[in-house]
This record gives sequence, structure tokens and C-alpha cells, in this order.
Amino acid sequence: MAMSAERPDDLSALAIEELDAACALSWAEMKRITPWGDTYDGLTAGGLEVEVERRYIWAHQPEGAIAIEVEVRLPGTRQGAEARAVIEPSR
Repeated sequence: MAMSAERPDDLSALAIEELDAACALSWAEMKRITPWGDTYDGLTAGGLEVEVERRYIWAHQPEGAIAIEVEVRLPGTRQGAEARAVIEPSR
């Protein structure tokens, strides 16, 4: 199936939405679950069925920071969108 012009934006919007939700945890809550990740099925605002993968991993820099990565992709493909944030510990 060919991708329409709206689909990449739809995937990107969901990746950013999921990243915002992932970043809503406090740093202490993130620390308790890092490293961790999961994949689940979801729907975009435009009704596309997608796979959503969320990962909490230790960042290389700055020291003690946690990288949050979200990938939203069409099932069975490598086509999708990614969003990433690095959260530093409170000082």
C-alpha cells in the first residue's frame, strides 16, 4: 500500500504524543524502571493501526540521564516515526 502524505505526519504526531506521556513520569519513577521497554498496538488520530515501542535506557551523556525513545511504525514494516528525549536527574 502506498503511503499518503498524511500518514508520516500521523505517525509523527503519535510518536510525540507518546513521548510526552513517557516524559510525564518523574525522574525518580523513570530510574526505577530503567532499563525497560515494551511494544504495543495502537491507533493514530487518523485511524491507522500501528505498533508503538517505548524504551527507557541509560544515556551516555550527561551522567545519570535517561534517554526515552518512542517509535511508531506500521505493522510489519520499518516505515514509521521516532521521537527521543534525554531527561537529566534533578540536582
